[in-house]
Amino acid sequence: MRIRISSAKIVIFAYFIGIILAGSLLLKLPVSWKGAAPLRYVDALFTATSAVCVTGLITVNTAQYSRFGQAIIILLIQTGGLGIITFATIYLAAPRKRISLVNRSIIKDYYIEEVEYLPKEMIRHILTMTLAIEGLGALLLFIRFRRLPGGAFVAVFHAVSAFCNAGFSTFPDSLEGYVGDPIVNFSIMGLILLGGIGFIVMKDVALCLRGRKRWLSYHSRMALGMSAVLVVGAALAFLAFEHGRALSHLAPAEKAMAALFQAVTPRTAGFDTVPQRTFSTPSVLVTVILMFIGASPGSTGGGVKTTTFLVVLLAAFRGADDRDKLKVGTRSIPASAIIKAVGVLGKGLAIVVAGLVLLLLAESERPGASLGLTPALFEVVSAFGTVGLSLGITGSLGDASKAVLIATMFAGRVGLFAMSLPLSARRLERYADLPSTDVLIG
Repeated sequence: MRIRISSAKIVIFAYFIGIILAGSLLLKLPVSWKGAAPLRYVDALFTATSAVCVTGLITVNTAQYSRFGQAIIILLIQTGGLGIITFATIYLAAPRKRISLVNRSIIKDYYIEEVEYLPKEMIRHILTMTLAIEGLGALLLFIRFRRLPGGAFVAVFHAVSAFCNAGFSTFPDSLEGYVGDPIVNFSIMGLILLGGIGFIVMKDVALCLRGRKRWLSYHSRMALGMSAVLVVGAALAFLAFEHGRALSHLAPAEKAMAALFQAVTPRTAGFDTVPQRTFSTPSVLVTVILMFIGASPGSTGGGVKTTTFLVVLLAAFRGADDRDKLKVGTRSIPASAIIKAVGVLGKGLAIVVAGLVLLLLAESERPGASLGLTPALFEVVSAFGTVGLSLGITGSLGDASKAVLIATMFAGRVGLFAMSLPLSARRLERYADLPSTDVLIG
Protein backbone atom coordinates (compact mmCIF):
# COMPACT_ATOMS: atom_id res chain seq x y z
CA MET A 1 0.00 0.00 0.00
CA ARG A 2 2.90 2.35 0.70
CA ILE A 3 4.09 1.86 -2.87
CA ARG A 4 0.74 2.97 -4.26
CA ILE A 5 0.80 6.19 -2.28
CA SER A 6 4.39 6.85 -3.36
CA SER A 7 3.34 6.19 -6.94
CA ALA A 8 0.57 8.77 -6.64
CA LYS A 9 3.14 11.35 -5.55
CA ILE A 10 5.46 10.38 -8.40
CA VAL A 11 2.59 10.74 -10.90
CA ILE A 12 1.74 14.23 -9.62
CA PHE A 13 5.37 15.38 -9.76
CA ALA A 14 5.93 13.83 -13.19
CA TYR A 15 2.73 15.34 -14.58
CA PHE A 16 3.57 18.91 -13.57
CA ILE A 17 7.27 18.63 -14.37
CA GLY A 18 6.33 17.31 -17.81
CA ILE A 19 3.98 20.23 -18.46
CA ILE A 20 6.60 22.73 -17.29
CA LEU A 21 9.35 21.27 -19.49
CA ALA A 22 7.06 21.07 -22.53
CA GLY A 23 5.94 24.66 -21.93
CA SER A 24 9.52 25.90 -21.59
CA LEU A 25 10.48 24.30 -24.92
CA LEU A 26 7.48 25.87 -26.65
CA LEU A 27 8.30 29.28 -25.18
CA LYS A 28 11.90 28.94 -26.38
CA LEU A 29 10.72 28.63 -30.00
CA PRO A 30 11.51 31.74 -32.12
CA VAL A 31 7.81 32.10 -32.96
CA SER A 32 7.04 32.62 -29.25
CA TRP A 33 9.37 35.57 -28.70
CA LYS A 34 9.58 39.07 -30.16
CA GLY A 35 12.12 40.67 -27.82
CA ALA A 36 15.23 42.43 -29.10
CA ALA A 37 17.63 39.93 -27.49
CA PRO A 38 17.17 36.14 -27.77
CA LEU A 39 15.26 34.50 -24.93
CA ARG A 40 17.51 32.45 -22.65
CA TYR A 41 16.28 28.98 -21.70
CA VAL A 42 16.45 29.71 -17.96
CA ASP A 43 13.97 32.55 -18.51
CA ALA A 44 11.70 30.33 -20.62
CA LEU A 45 11.83 27.69 -17.87
CA PHE A 46 11.13 30.33 -15.22
CA THR A 47 8.11 31.61 -17.17
CA ALA A 48 6.74 28.11 -17.74
CA THR A 49 7.12 27.19 -14.06
CA SER A 50 5.54 30.46 -12.97
CA ALA A 51 2.61 29.88 -15.36
CA VAL A 52 1.95 26.23 -14.43
CA CYS A 53 2.32 27.04 -10.73
CA VAL A 54 0.03 30.07 -11.33
CA THR A 55 2.54 32.37 -9.68
CA GLY A 56 3.09 35.35 -11.97
CA LEU A 57 6.71 36.11 -11.13
CA ILE A 58 8.56 37.01 -14.33
CA THR A 59 12.20 37.48 -15.28
CA VAL A 60 11.25 38.84 -18.72
CA ASN A 61 8.21 40.95 -19.42
CA THR A 62 5.22 38.98 -20.75
CA ALA A 63 4.62 41.77 -23.28
CA GLN A 64 7.83 40.67 -25.04
CA TYR A 65 6.29 37.34 -25.97
CA SER A 66 4.43 37.10 -29.26
CA ARG A 67 0.71 36.30 -29.36
CA PHE A 68 1.68 32.67 -29.88
CA GLY A 69 3.94 32.78 -26.82
CA GLN A 70 1.24 34.48 -24.76
CA ALA A 71 -1.25 31.82 -25.90
CA ILE A 72 1.16 29.14 -24.64
CA ILE A 73 1.42 30.97 -21.31
CA ILE A 74 -2.35 31.18 -20.90
CA LEU A 75 -2.70 27.47 -21.68
CA LEU A 76 -0.08 26.69 -19.05
CA ILE A 77 -1.90 28.93 -16.56
CA GLN A 78 -5.20 27.19 -17.27
CA THR A 79 -3.59 23.79 -16.87
CA GLY A 80 -2.15 24.71 -13.49
CA GLY A 81 -5.06 26.88 -12.40
CA LEU A 82 -7.78 24.25 -12.76
CA GLY A 83 -6.31 22.80 -9.62
CA ILE A 84 -3.81 20.12 -8.77
CA ILE A 85 -6.58 17.97 -7.31
CA THR A 86 -8.61 18.10 -10.52
CA PHE A 87 -5.78 16.89 -12.68
CA ALA A 88 -4.70 14.29 -10.16
CA THR A 89 -8.29 13.06 -10.04
CA ILE A 90 -8.58 12.90 -13.83
CA TYR A 91 -5.34 10.93 -14.09
CA LEU A 92 -6.14 8.54 -11.27
CA ALA A 93 -9.72 7.96 -12.41
CA ALA A 94 -9.04 7.59 -16.13
CA PRO A 95 -7.20 4.25 -16.50
CA ARG A 96 -9.97 2.01 -15.16
CA LYS A 97 -12.80 4.57 -15.14
CA ARG A 98 -12.90 4.37 -11.37
CA ILE A 99 -11.00 5.63 -8.35
CA SER A 100 -9.31 3.26 -5.92
CA LEU A 101 -9.94 3.37 -2.18
CA VAL A 102 -6.49 4.82 -1.52
CA ASN A 103 -6.78 7.53 -4.20
CA ARG A 104 -10.39 8.23 -3.23
CA SER A 105 -9.28 9.05 0.30
CA ILE A 106 -6.52 11.31 -1.04
CA ILE A 107 -9.02 13.28 -3.12
CA LYS A 108 -11.66 13.26 -0.38
CA ASP A 109 -9.16 14.82 1.99
CA TYR A 110 -9.24 17.96 -0.20
CA TYR A 111 -12.83 18.01 -1.45
CA ILE A 112 -14.74 16.94 1.67
CA GLU A 113 -17.79 14.69 1.42
CA GLU A 114 -18.97 15.26 -2.17
CA VAL A 115 -15.95 13.61 -3.76
CA GLU A 116 -16.36 10.46 -1.71
CA TYR A 117 -19.44 9.65 -3.74
CA LEU A 118 -19.26 11.65 -6.97
CA PRO A 119 -15.63 12.39 -7.91
CA LYS A 120 -16.26 12.59 -11.65
CA GLU A 121 -19.32 14.79 -11.10
CA MET A 122 -17.11 17.13 -9.08
CA ILE A 123 -14.64 17.35 -11.97
CA ARG A 124 -17.46 18.26 -14.34
CA HIS A 125 -18.64 20.99 -11.96
CA ILE A 126 -15.12 22.37 -11.67
CA LEU A 127 -14.64 22.56 -15.42
CA THR A 128 -18.09 24.07 -15.96
CA MET A 129 -17.66 26.70 -13.24
CA THR A 130 -14.18 27.58 -14.47
CA LEU A 131 -15.23 28.18 -18.08
CA ALA A 132 -18.42 30.04 -17.10
CA ILE A 133 -16.69 32.41 -14.68
CA GLU A 134 -13.75 33.06 -16.98
CA GLY A 135 -16.13 33.68 -19.88
CA LEU A 136 -18.15 36.23 -17.90
CA GLY A 137 -14.97 37.91 -16.70
CA ALA A 138 -13.66 38.14 -20.26
CA LEU A 139 -16.90 39.79 -21.42
CA LEU A 140 -16.66 42.40 -18.66
CA LEU A 141 -13.00 43.12 -19.40
CA PHE A 142 -13.71 43.31 -23.14
CA ILE A 143 -15.81 46.42 -22.42
CA ARG A 144 -12.59 48.20 -21.50
CA PHE A 145 -10.09 46.37 -23.75
CA ARG A 146 -12.13 46.25 -26.97
CA ARG A 147 -10.29 49.20 -28.54
CA LEU A 148 -6.85 47.69 -27.93
CA PRO A 149 -5.09 45.63 -30.63
CA GLY A 150 -6.25 42.05 -30.07
CA GLY A 151 -8.72 43.28 -27.43
CA ALA A 152 -10.62 39.99 -27.25
CA PHE A 153 -7.40 38.05 -26.62
CA VAL A 154 -6.27 40.57 -23.99
CA ALA A 155 -9.63 40.24 -22.19
CA VAL A 156 -9.52 36.43 -22.23
CA PHE A 157 -5.87 36.41 -21.14
CA HIS A 158 -6.53 38.60 -18.10
CA ALA A 159 -9.76 36.78 -17.19
CA VAL A 160 -8.02 33.39 -17.14
CA SER A 161 -4.97 34.81 -15.39
CA ALA A 162 -7.13 36.47 -12.72
CA PHE A 163 -9.45 33.52 -12.04
CA CYS A 164 -6.49 31.15 -11.89
CA ASN A 165 -4.80 33.60 -9.50
CA ALA A 166 -1.77 33.76 -11.80
CA GLY A 167 -1.15 37.50 -12.12
CA PHE A 168 0.34 37.41 -15.63
CA SER A 169 -0.49 40.46 -17.72
CA THR A 170 0.10 41.38 -21.37
CA PHE A 171 0.75 44.97 -20.26
CA PRO A 172 4.37 45.92 -19.41
CA ASP A 173 3.27 47.56 -16.12
CA SER A 174 0.61 45.00 -15.10
CA LEU A 175 -2.63 46.94 -14.42
CA GLU A 176 -1.02 50.14 -13.16
CA GLY A 177 -2.51 52.02 -16.11
CA TYR A 178 -6.01 51.10 -14.89
CA VAL A 179 -5.64 52.12 -11.23
CA GLY A 180 -8.69 54.39 -11.47
CA ASP A 181 -10.82 52.16 -13.72
CA PRO A 182 -13.68 50.53 -11.74
CA ILE A 183 -14.60 48.06 -14.52
CA VAL A 184 -11.09 46.59 -14.68
CA ASN A 185 -10.51 46.75 -10.93
CA PHE A 186 -13.73 45.13 -9.79
CA SER A 187 -13.78 42.57 -12.61
CA ILE A 188 -10.25 41.43 -11.76
CA MET A 189 -10.94 41.47 -8.00
CA GLY A 190 -14.11 39.44 -8.49
CA LEU A 191 -12.27 36.85 -10.57
CA ILE A 192 -9.43 36.64 -8.03
CA LEU A 193 -11.82 36.15 -5.12
CA LEU A 194 -13.90 33.53 -6.92
CA GLY A 195 -10.81 31.64 -8.02
CA GLY A 196 -9.31 31.80 -4.55
CA ILE A 197 -12.36 30.86 -2.50
CA GLY A 198 -12.41 27.24 -3.61
CA PHE A 199 -14.68 25.19 -5.86
CA ILE A 200 -16.31 23.40 -2.94
CA VAL A 201 -17.34 26.74 -1.41
CA MET A 202 -18.72 28.04 -4.70
CA LYS A 203 -20.75 24.89 -5.14
CA ASP A 204 -21.99 25.12 -1.55
CA VAL A 205 -23.09 28.73 -2.03
CA ALA A 206 -24.80 27.85 -5.32
CA LEU A 207 -26.78 25.04 -3.66
CA CYS A 208 -27.95 27.42 -0.93
CA LEU A 209 -28.96 30.09 -3.45
CA ARG A 210 -30.96 27.51 -5.40
CA GLY A 211 -32.72 26.40 -2.22
CA ARG A 212 -31.24 22.88 -2.27
CA LYS A 213 -29.49 23.54 1.06
CA ARG A 214 -30.57 25.60 4.03
CA TRP A 215 -27.15 26.33 5.49
CA LEU A 216 -23.60 26.63 4.26
CA SER A 217 -21.20 23.95 5.46
CA TYR A 218 -18.95 24.91 8.34
CA HIS A 219 -15.94 24.78 6.03
CA SER A 220 -17.59 27.29 3.68
CA ARG A 221 -18.43 29.62 6.54
CA MET A 222 -14.86 29.46 7.86
CA ALA A 223 -13.35 30.06 4.41
CA LEU A 224 -15.68 32.94 3.57
CA GLY A 225 -15.40 34.50 7.00
CA MET A 226 -11.62 34.34 7.12
CA SER A 227 -11.35 35.68 3.57
CA ALA A 228 -13.63 38.62 4.39
CA VAL A 229 -11.66 39.48 7.54
CA LEU A 230 -8.34 39.36 5.68
CA VAL A 231 -9.54 41.46 2.73
CA VAL A 232 -11.37 44.12 4.74
CA GLY A 233 -8.71 44.31 7.47
CA ALA A 234 -5.86 44.54 4.97
CA ALA A 235 -7.66 47.15 2.85
CA LEU A 236 -8.13 49.38 5.90
CA ALA A 237 -4.49 48.86 6.86
CA PHE A 238 -3.22 49.78 3.37
CA LEU A 239 -5.47 52.83 3.29
CA ALA A 240 -4.16 53.98 6.67
CA PHE A 241 -0.49 53.27 5.91
CA GLU A 242 -0.39 54.61 2.34
CA HIS A 243 -2.97 57.43 2.36
CA GLY A 244 -0.22 60.04 2.21
CA ARG A 245 2.44 57.86 0.59
CA ALA A 246 1.99 55.36 -2.25
CA LEU A 247 -1.67 56.36 -2.75
CA SER A 248 -1.19 60.11 -2.29
CA HIS A 249 -1.52 60.88 -6.03
CA LEU A 250 -4.99 59.32 -6.26
CA ALA A 251 -8.45 60.80 -5.69
CA PRO A 252 -10.24 59.63 -2.49
CA ALA A 253 -12.41 57.03 -4.28
CA GLU A 254 -9.38 55.78 -6.22
CA LYS A 255 -7.41 55.45 -2.99
CA ALA A 256 -10.08 53.23 -1.50
CA MET A 257 -10.25 51.13 -4.67
CA ALA A 258 -6.45 50.79 -4.88
CA ALA A 259 -6.25 49.79 -1.20
CA LEU A 260 -8.96 47.17 -1.72
CA PHE A 261 -7.16 45.85 -4.82
CA GLN A 262 -3.89 45.62 -2.87
CA ALA A 263 -5.73 43.61 -0.18
CA VAL A 264 -7.21 41.20 -2.75
CA THR A 265 -4.25 40.62 -5.09
CA PRO A 266 -1.98 38.82 -2.56
CA ARG A 267 -4.73 36.11 -2.34
CA THR A 268 -2.79 34.90 -4.54
CA ALA A 269 -3.00 36.75 -7.86
CA GLY A 270 0.00 39.02 -8.33
CA PHE A 271 -1.55 41.84 -10.36
CA ASP A 272 -0.85 45.35 -9.14
CA THR A 273 -2.36 48.75 -9.83
CA VAL A 274 0.24 50.53 -7.68
CA PRO A 275 3.97 49.57 -7.90
CA GLN A 276 4.90 47.39 -4.93
CA ARG A 277 8.24 49.15 -4.45
CA THR A 278 6.42 52.37 -3.55
CA PHE A 279 4.75 50.86 -0.47
CA SER A 280 6.10 51.50 3.02
CA THR A 281 7.62 48.76 5.20
CA PRO A 282 4.41 48.15 7.24
CA SER A 283 2.44 47.62 4.00
CA VAL A 284 5.13 45.28 2.66
CA LEU A 285 4.88 43.25 5.88
CA VAL A 286 1.08 43.02 5.62
CA THR A 287 1.45 41.91 1.98
CA VAL A 288 3.96 39.21 2.97
CA ILE A 289 1.55 37.85 5.61
CA LEU A 290 -1.33 37.81 3.10
CA MET A 291 0.81 36.05 0.50
CA PHE A 292 1.88 33.37 2.99
CA ILE A 293 -1.71 32.68 4.08
CA GLY A 294 -2.96 32.63 0.50
CA ALA A 295 -6.30 31.40 -0.75
CA SER A 296 -8.75 28.73 0.45
CA PRO A 297 -8.42 24.94 0.04
CA GLY A 298 -9.51 23.37 -3.24
CA SER A 299 -8.99 26.64 -5.12
CA THR A 300 -6.71 27.91 -7.85
CA GLY A 301 -4.67 29.88 -5.30
CA GLY A 302 -1.63 28.93 -3.24
CA GLY A 303 -0.31 29.60 0.25
CA VAL A 304 -0.93 27.60 3.40
CA LYS A 305 -4.66 28.39 2.99
CA THR A 306 -7.12 30.46 5.03
CA THR A 307 -8.72 27.61 6.99
CA THR A 308 -5.30 26.20 7.88
CA PHE A 309 -4.21 29.52 9.32
CA LEU A 310 -7.52 29.96 11.17
CA VAL A 311 -7.38 26.50 12.76
CA VAL A 312 -3.80 27.09 13.93
CA LEU A 313 -4.78 30.48 15.38
CA LEU A 314 -7.77 29.00 17.20
CA ALA A 315 -5.69 26.12 18.51
CA ALA A 316 -3.01 28.52 19.72
CA PHE A 317 -5.34 30.90 21.56
CA ARG A 318 -8.21 28.62 22.58
CA GLY A 319 -6.62 25.22 22.92
CA ALA A 320 -8.26 21.83 22.69
CA ASP A 321 -10.74 20.44 25.23
CA ASP A 322 -10.29 17.27 27.34
CA ARG A 323 -11.13 15.14 24.26
CA ASP A 324 -8.44 16.85 22.15
CA LYS A 325 -11.03 18.64 20.06
CA LEU A 326 -11.17 22.33 19.23
CA LYS A 327 -14.56 23.92 19.83
CA VAL A 328 -15.61 26.47 17.22
CA GLY A 329 -19.13 27.78 17.72
CA THR A 330 -21.50 24.83 17.64
CA ARG A 331 -18.93 22.49 16.10
CA SER A 332 -15.69 20.82 17.13
CA ILE A 333 -12.57 20.27 15.04
CA PRO A 334 -10.84 16.90 15.65
CA ALA A 335 -7.22 16.59 16.73
CA SER A 336 -6.27 15.08 13.35
CA ALA A 337 -7.32 18.29 11.56
CA ILE A 338 -5.39 20.44 14.06
CA ILE A 339 -2.26 18.33 13.59
CA LYS A 340 -2.60 18.53 9.83
CA ALA A 341 -3.02 22.33 9.94
CA VAL A 342 0.07 22.72 12.13
CA GLY A 343 1.96 20.39 9.79
CA VAL A 344 1.04 22.38 6.69
CA LEU A 345 1.99 25.65 8.39
CA GLY A 346 5.29 24.19 9.59
CA LYS A 347 6.15 22.81 6.15
CA GLY A 348 5.29 26.16 4.58
CA LEU A 349 7.58 28.00 6.98
CA ALA A 350 10.35 25.47 6.32
CA ILE A 351 10.08 26.00 2.54
CA VAL A 352 10.15 29.79 2.95
CA VAL A 353 13.15 29.75 5.30
CA ALA A 354 15.08 27.34 3.06
CA GLY A 355 14.29 29.40 -0.04
CA LEU A 356 15.27 32.65 1.71
CA VAL A 357 18.63 31.29 2.89
CA LEU A 358 19.45 29.81 -0.52
CA LEU A 359 18.43 33.01 -2.34
CA LEU A 360 20.59 35.18 -0.09
CA LEU A 361 23.51 32.76 -0.48
CA ALA A 362 23.15 32.66 -4.26
CA GLU A 363 23.11 36.45 -4.54
CA SER A 364 26.00 36.89 -2.09
CA GLU A 365 28.19 34.77 -4.42
CA ARG A 366 27.49 37.05 -7.41
CA PRO A 367 30.09 39.77 -7.97
CA GLY A 368 28.56 43.20 -7.48
CA ALA A 369 25.16 41.82 -6.43
CA SER A 370 23.43 43.23 -3.37
CA LEU A 371 20.13 41.84 -2.10
CA GLY A 372 18.50 43.05 1.11
CA LEU A 373 16.54 40.84 3.50
CA THR A 374 13.19 42.53 2.88
CA PRO A 375 13.09 42.21 -0.94
CA ALA A 376 14.49 38.66 -0.66
CA LEU A 377 11.80 37.64 1.84
CA PHE A 378 9.11 39.29 -0.28
CA GLU A 379 10.33 37.43 -3.38
CA VAL A 380 10.51 34.03 -1.68
CA VAL A 381 7.10 34.29 -0.01
CA SER A 382 5.61 35.47 -3.30
CA ALA A 383 7.09 32.40 -5.02
CA PHE A 384 5.99 30.00 -2.27
CA GLY A 385 2.46 31.43 -2.11
CA THR A 386 2.29 31.40 -5.94
CA VAL A 387 1.43 35.10 -5.86
CA GLY A 388 3.73 36.86 -8.31
CA LEU A 389 4.09 40.25 -6.64
CA SER A 390 7.64 41.61 -6.55
CA LEU A 391 9.55 44.63 -5.35
CA GLY A 392 11.12 44.75 -8.81
CA ILE A 393 14.16 42.52 -8.33
CA THR A 394 13.17 39.31 -10.18
CA GLY A 395 14.67 40.19 -13.56
CA SER A 396 18.00 41.27 -12.06
CA LEU A 397 18.61 38.01 -10.17
CA GLY A 398 21.33 35.59 -11.21
CA ASP A 399 20.67 32.17 -12.73
CA ALA A 400 21.26 30.38 -9.41
CA SER A 401 18.74 32.67 -7.72
CA LYS A 402 16.24 32.05 -10.50
CA ALA A 403 16.70 28.31 -9.94
CA VAL A 404 15.96 28.81 -6.24
CA LEU A 405 12.73 30.64 -7.07
CA ILE A 406 11.75 27.98 -9.63
CA ALA A 407 12.16 25.32 -6.93
CA THR A 408 10.25 27.45 -4.41
CA MET A 409 7.34 27.99 -6.82
CA PHE A 410 7.18 24.27 -7.53
CA ALA A 411 7.42 23.40 -3.83
CA GLY A 412 4.71 25.90 -2.92
CA ARG A 413 2.32 24.67 -5.59
CA VAL A 414 3.03 20.95 -5.99
CA GLY A 415 5.46 19.96 -3.23
CA LEU A 416 3.36 21.23 -0.33
CA PHE A 417 0.37 19.32 -1.69
CA ALA A 418 2.40 16.11 -2.11
CA MET A 419 3.76 16.40 1.43
CA SER A 420 0.21 16.85 2.70
CA LEU A 421 -1.20 13.70 1.11
CA PRO A 422 -2.93 11.63 3.80
CA LEU A 423 -1.16 8.41 4.67
CA SER A 424 -4.39 6.45 4.44
CA ALA A 425 -2.62 3.26 3.41
CA ARG A 426 -0.91 3.13 6.78
CA ARG A 427 -4.17 3.47 8.67
CA LEU A 428 -4.52 -0.25 9.14
CA GLU A 429 -6.13 -1.83 12.14
CA ARG A 430 -3.48 -2.43 14.75
CA TYR A 431 -3.58 -4.87 17.62
CA ALA A 432 -0.56 -3.29 19.30
CA ASP A 433 0.89 0.16 19.41
CA LEU A 434 4.01 1.92 20.61
CA PRO A 435 3.99 3.05 24.25
CA SER A 436 3.07 6.70 24.76
CA THR A 437 5.31 9.24 26.42
CA ASP A 438 5.08 12.78 27.80
CA VAL A 439 6.89 15.72 26.20
CA LEU A 440 7.03 19.18 27.73
CA ILE A 441 5.76 21.82 25.28
CA GLY A 442 6.25 25.59 25.61
